[in-house]
Amino acid sequence: MKNILFAFLIAILMISCKDENKVEREIANINIDISVERFDQFFGNAQERDLPKLKQAYPFMFPKKYKDSFWITKMKDTLQQELIHEVENKFQTFDDVELEIETLFNHLKYYFPEFHPPRIITTTSNVDYRNKVIVTDTIALIALDTYLGKDHFFYEGIQKFIRHNFESEQIVVDIAGAYAERYIYQPQRKTLLDEMIYFGKQLYFKDVMLPNKTEAQRINYTDEQLDWAQTNEHFIWRYFVERELLYNSDTKLPSRFINPAPFSKFFLEQIDTNSPGRIGQYIGWQIVRAYMKNNDVSLKNMLQTKPQDIFNKSKFKPRK
Repeated sequence: MKNILFAFLIAILMISCKDENKVEREIANINIDISVERFDQFFGNAQERDLPKLKQAYPFMFPKKYKDSFWITKMKDTLQQELIHEVENKFQTFDDVELEIETLFNHLKYYFPEFHPPRIITTTSNVDYRNKVIVTDTIALIALDTYLGKDHFFYEGIQKFIRHNFESEQIVVDIAGAYAERYIYQPQRKTLLDEMIYFGKQLYFKDVMLPNKTEAQRINYTDEQLDWAQTNEHFIWRYFVERELLYNSDTKLPSRFINPAPFSKFFLEQIDTNSPGRIGQYIGWQIVRAYMKNNDVSLKNMLQTKPQDIFNKSKFKPRK
């Protein structure tokens, strides 16, 4: 009987893998081609006489509130020149990242046929890490000076848990996250569960759009942090349930379990020092995964579904 059951499970797994491979082949055949526009290089190599042409080609990069003298001064600024130099050293070629973006766009087009690839424009932002990627209907801006490597000297004053993902491998992950925000419909985020499901949707979106990235890369954890979350999943869930935190609307809860932080705040000394930040996002991810596994729902529909409905129908059980 056990042998029959095992064979049955293997057969299901093989069928599932074949279906996934078929979908990935269909996605690859979409074959979107993009050409990254290196505005960072154009501006970095420009002279004062080139400014009118640059403004004509990239009017959205030159807010009208700033006069030409502001941009001319910026061109000559030594710190700006150093920034451009470091970006140029790091991103002498952009081919690998461009290929990853094309693969992401193939997936977006497959699951959202209305999607149209935007112009991809790289720039610098004086290390504005709160706006590493900006996506609109027609443009995607990538601030390359926020992807020079977590140990780059530009980042010495930035906390380690923030600069951990200042790596070029995270560019496409951040772009996927920006698109997830555009496709998720969830107008209210009052409770901890609302927050968990919202970010769970984002992370599941990355599961689908970035199959070649690791789980750790999708959630911006180290391998050790992800291992801790998986090992302690049952404890984390019990903590939330026993303290009745899921439907709690305390405004302090996001800072404890959702927002970027060096660790999550259980107020248990041994646990806090070992836990990664944003552990509520991780649990929300597992709930959304359980929901998609146990319900015949499209990605697009899931992104529009209310958090309470996702939780109720997920049949979520933490791993032990």
